[in-house]
Amino acid sequence: MDINNKKDALFNRLTQIFLPTLTILGFVFTSFKRPDIGLIFSFASQVFWLYSGWQAWRKANQIGIFISSSIITFFLIYGLINYWFFK
Repeated sequence: MDINNKKDALFNRLTQIFLPTLTILGFVFTSFKRPDIGLIFSFASQVFWLYSGWQAWRKANQIGIFISSSIITFFLIYGLINYWFFK
């Protein structure tokens, strides 16, 4: 196993941990009326959603997750700007 495969394997493992953890924390904080923190966790989870969507598109020709994640990322960026700068 070369160094690139080890890095990919490590990032895949981290994705399996951080994707659900950050997503759930985003929903939890938003539901507990802390949208400021919820937006941050949700936006952080998008890195892993976009990566997973890209992998699904590349390996299995399933583009739906990638498109959905891209659109959600734009909404989260809008939400972060709207909440933090135009409060």
